Amino acid sequence: MAEDPVKRLTRGRTKDDTLRKAATYASSGVAIVLIAAKLVAWFASDSVALFSSLIDSLLDLGASLVTLLAVRHALMPADREHRFGHGKAEPLAALAQSGFIAGSAVLLTFEALDRILEPRAVEHTELALSVMVLSILLTVALVMFQSYVIRRTQSLAIGADSVHYKADLFANTGVIATLVAVSYFDAPILDPIFGLGIAVYMLTGAWQIGSEAYQMLMDRELPDEDRARIRDLALAFPAVLGVHDLRTRRSGPDTFIQMHLDFNGALSLNHVHSVADAVEKELMEAFPGAEVFVHEDPVSIADVDKQAGDADKGTEQ
Repeated sequence: MAEDPVKRLTRGRTKDDTLRKAATYASSGVAIVLIAAKLVAWFASDSVALFSSLIDSLLDLGASLVTLLAVRHALMPADREHRFGHGKAEPLAALAQSGFIAGSAVLLTFEALDRILEPRAVEHTELALSVMVLSILLTVALVMFQSYVIRRTQSLAIGADSVHYKADLFANTGVIATLVAVSYFDAPILDPIFGLGIAVYMLTGAWQIGSEAYQMLMDRELPDEDRARIRDLALAFPAVLGVHDLRTRRSGPDTFIQMHLDFNGALSLNHVHSVADAVEKELMEAFPGAEVFVHEDPVSIADVDKQAGDADKGTEQ
């Protein structure tokens, strides 16, 4: 006997929720380890590049904790005061993260400019290099896990959190190159210059994260290809004569799909209702975690033929 699609989707949603929580715990743990290591190395080396990496890790911890709280809140079921759930906690967290990133980038810019005006030597580069290698190894493992979770859950908050750590991979590699250049080629000016480069990169990431979070908070429609897929899936049922008033939006882990389906007015209510239920289940399988709302509209076959004829005339013209 085939398993009920709704039960299968519910089980899959529970697994996705567990993955979301695990990703937030992992990112917070990695950030704490890296902050401790980089703090020791920065005190020893006095490197601006390393300081920029330390700031980024502090930012990562703050953002990861915000993400942890936001994801836990977003996964709370709908209640009497929040009929559509708590999914918007995720884009709110992502918007806050963009602010953290932008503020840290400004702080880093001032520190780098000060070091350009008053250069200071970078010391104990061996310790700093060891810490950066450790940082890269831990970050690679975390980003791989986050990428898997994002593919499964489409979580905006975890996606924003992952942006920090992906930036870390490039930044930490650059810090290593800077420390080597400073140590072996006596070019201390490269240290603050690279710090400025990281600041620009952080500001770019803040803009991208903030823009995506803003669009979700404003209930932006799903991409055109997703909307076309929804229409095609609904029209694949022979009894469905048309689709109109399609509305879609995402709210954190939740996707909402609302639409009107046209049916032959001569069909029985029981038959129309069963087809509408089948359309809902099909869309729920195609868009895991989606809540689908379908309204059935009765139409006459003559009206459908007339609409089709008008469409053909428009194409010919």
